[in-house]
Amino acid sequence: MGSPFDALLPDEMAEKAEQVGIAKAGRDAVSTFALAVLAGAFIALGAIFATTVATGSAAIPWGVARLLIGIVFSLGLVLVIIAGAELFTGNNLIVMAWAARRVSTAKLWRNWFIVFAGNAFGAVATAGLVVLAGHHSFAGGAVGSTAMKIAVAKCSLTPVAAVSLGILCNALVCLAVWLSFSARTASGKVLVIIGPIAAFVAAGFEHSIANLYFVPVGLLIDLADPSFLAAMPSAAAEALTVSNFLWRNLLPVAIGNIIGGAGLVGLVYWFIYLRPRRRQ
Repeated sequence: MGSPFDALLPDEMAEKAEQVGIAKAGRDAVSTFALAVLAGAFIALGAIFATTVATGSAAIPWGVARLLIGIVFSLGLVLVIIAGAELFTGNNLIVMAWAARRVSTAKLWRNWFIVFAGNAFGAVATAGLVVLAGHHSFAGGAVGSTAMKIAVAKCSLTPVAAVSLGILCNALVCLAVWLSFSARTASGKVLVIIGPIAAFVAAGFEHSIANLYFVPVGLLIDLADPSFLAAMPSAAAEALTVSNFLWRNLLPVAIGNIIGGAGLVGLVYWFIYLRPRRRQ
């Protein structure tokens, strides 16, 4: 028997992922929703941290600035994994238990629906609280300008780009969750999470739950103080709309996230370690 501090090997990680998926799919709806609200707020906190650090970073080389922003954004998933919460993108790995026939299709979709709704509530509520706090006025309004630029950029994506960026993003997010299954300590989990999350943020990939903070905070800033959007090019005002957010960003990004997380990570590792022939 190995040391309690030894990392789990990939085949052991797959067994753990299956058990975690069974537990998540079997949790009652009220608890699942409450944990999902927490996860939405946690990801929003990471997004707030990233927006703050991105403000005034023009003097830093672009790649270095992106790396720093990615590292601080990883706070969100660290909170989800260590504190305990239900995140839609990470829960795409429940597909491993589903493929092993330990979780029904109905329970899989039930979990994803409840968790996505709870994540949305937590992220949007946090965006509202941030605007009420006047965070967008910090640094002489520079924080608000950064938030608006991020929101406009996300609403300007084409659906094809949004799906593709969503696939790439959640492959990395689910790899971060997968790696966390190997760690036996909190510090180990933190260390394995930071790399993949920093990579997806630095590269500019798209995370549906993070976007449920990034875009609503921009829309709410515009309601609170239209001067922020008015100071941007006219095309920005056309891009930053609820309709563009829902149909050009959120829906295609969420679809991409499922493909990247459930398909490219969950089902691949199920095939390698958990498919019936392999188990026998």
